[in-house]
Amino acid sequence: MTYERDATTLELPWPFAGREDELQLVRRSLTGLRRGIVVTGPAGCGKTRLVAEAIRGTDCARTAGTPESRTIPYAAFAHLLPESVTLHRAVRLLSDVRTLLVDDAHLLDDASAALVHQLVVHGRTRLLVVATDGTPVPGAVSRLWTGELLPRLALEPLPEEETGRLLTAGAGPLDALTANRLRRLSRGDLRLLRDLLGAVRGLLTPVPGTDERAWRGPVPLTAAVRERIAPVLGRACLLERETLDRLAFAEPLPSDLDDLDLGALEALESDGLIEVGDHGAVRLAHPLYGPVLRSAAGRLRARRLASTADGYATALDAESAALTGRIDRADVRTLATPVGEWLVAEGGMLPGGYAAVRARFARLRGEVREAAAWAREGLRGEPGDASCRAELDRASAAVDSRGDLDPGLDVEALTDPYDAVRLGAPEKVIDRLGGVFARHADALTRADGPDLDEVAGELERRGFLLFAAEAYAQAVGVHRDPRAARHSRTRAVALARRCQGARTPALSGLVLGELTARQRQIVTLAAAEEAGITLHGQDTTSVPQGSFPRDG
Repeated sequence: MTYERDATTLELPWPFAGREDELQLVRRSLTGLRRGIVVTGPAGCGKTRLVAEAIRGTDCARTAGTPESRTIPYAAFAHLLPESVTLHRAVRLLSDVRTLLVDDAHLLDDASAALVHQLVVHGRTRLLVVATDGTPVPGAVSRLWTGELLPRLALEPLPEEETGRLLTAGAGPLDALTANRLRRLSRGDLRLLRDLLGAVRGLLTPVPGTDERAWRGPVPLTAAVRERIAPVLGRACLLERETLDRLAFAEPLPSDLDDLDLGALEALESDGLIEVGDHGAVRLAHPLYGPVLRSAAGRLRARRLASTADGYATALDAESAALTGRIDRADVRTLATPVGEWLVAEGGMLPGGYAAVRARFARLRGEVREAAAWAREGLRGEPGDASCRAELDRASAAVDSRGDLDPGLDVEALTDPYDAVRLGAPEKVIDRLGGVFARHADALTRADGPDLDEVAGELERRGFLLFAAEAYAQAVGVHRDPRAARHSRTRAVALARRCQGARTPALSGLVLGELTARQRQIVTLAAAEEAGITLHGQDTTSVPQGSFPRDG
């Protein structure tokens, strides 16, 4: 009998993206005199997909550990070895295997783990070993990298830019708030991300005036989602479940609330379901917990636990004040704003003033598509809000054919004096700026490349990625040392690629396609370094790191 599936529901593999540098490292580890490599990382970060791409088209034997067979000697190698075998004979029998992939090595039985270790020490087989972080690993496996027998490639979650490409490949262009929500809920787990995207694909709605679509509303309780949050939903203790539900509707909560049970908090923290900050604030440990607990709550329970409209307004005012304070201090590094994100995710209406502040904060960070999305949310609730309209116009201009600044603008007419620095006319506004922005204007006025690099680094540390990219780009043209110019260009391109397609006069010459093959490789390695990729025990190319408020 033949079974057929509807072609429209057939799930095809996601495109391989974002791990090109790691892919080359793994492939190189399987050539020449190299013995192989260990690849580790969080669950679902794409380890198996990476090694599958690395060995595609090669003659490679495969084995894997499983939870069910951890007590059975040589269970992982049952298909490669006779039924009864000693360790010495197993090494000899596998000596003719040129390349061996060992997936889920953290689940190997002790005998199989010892065999893998001996193959590295005494065998001629190249080993590609994959293990998951955060789980117990057999000592014989961990000694592969702690004993420096094999280099270790520690994978981080896929960078935001590359995750965005996967989302676009899976569902078409998504608005920034939807993409951010999916990334936040999955927390780097690509399997969970794919499951969530499949569940919400039919819930996407068009965003007026764009080719994007958005998802607002509760998180679908798919089988994969329920499995992931089973430790939360299955909590038997009523006090613990009440605490979890209260957090789901009002996190963060202070741990010294009189009606919070200390024993329940300690049990939940011990099991990794909540986190307690340095100042005592209690939060749920995973971004998925809150939405699912809210979705699972009945209407009466939700009505009892949910804040009143006045409570939301107070919380939004506090978040808005915190964001404004950061802007005034010229510090736009990431700041937790759970209430606003929760309301917009659930489809609630945002006050225009709050949305405008969120849009401005995002724009200053170089997140221009996110800025536009926040401004649209404000206009959805208050269509006539002038501050949201202004932020939407500027953010939208930053990603079309116009750019966010017109080089022909009259500098004297600029409402934000720092825009003159970004346009290359710092001498006209330097006396109106302070702090790092004044230093930027001064360095540009003096055409001082090293000082521009220092300013760019400070802007980057403060969260102003777009401004940092522009400062590095301006340094390129004034450096006397060609190597320094190449470094500035590399940093400018790496940062500009994180600014969601922003176009500005200062970045107009930074076209990645114009670089040589070697320069493109350096730029890609710089971006990988930004993502925190580390390779232990193997030499790699190093890349040097290299209206607006008054600051200071």
